[in-house]
Amino acid sequence: MHPKSPSESLTILTDLVLPSETNPLNNLFGGELLARMDRAASITARRHSRRVAVTASVNHVAFNRTIPLGSVVTIEAKVSRSFKTSMEIYIDVWIEDRETGIKSKANEAIYTFVAVDDSGRPIEVAPLSPETELEKERFDAALRRKQLSLVLAGKMNPHDATELKALFL
Repeated sequence: MHPKSPSESLTILTDLVLPSETNPLNNLFGGELLARMDRAASITARRHSRRVAVTASVNHVAFNRTIPLGSVVTIEAKVSRSFKTSMEIYIDVWIEDRETGIKSKANEAIYTFVAVDDSGRPIEVAPLSPETELEKERFDAALRRKQLSLVLAGKMNPHDATELKALFL
């Protein structure tokens, strides 16, 4: 398989926050935002793998800012790294000021998806070739996150986690 660039998987979803999607403080429910991010990440994973892809984990979510009723919310998702059958998807969430139109980052998340065949078994995905400095930073960090996850799950010996060890040398 030939490598793909993160831009080939870019997914942008823009939507409005409606009253039925808010909590008693008139801010977007966290669960609603998680569902929107999951949909964007699913499309992103499918664009990279050209296969059905399923959510394997939600590795990180930062609810840094509330998203008020009536806000225009934009979710941008890209593959940050691919492994054998899995893809890490990095998601940025932006809100647009109603009066100025200026966008500011509200939240971010990292999801992991696995590509599957018609029987639901994991299938190999194309490697990723990052292009921008941000894509390269996220690409490198993804391996550290994967190694940390494997060490914590007891699936990798800490001595074999070379990227993690490099942080402390």
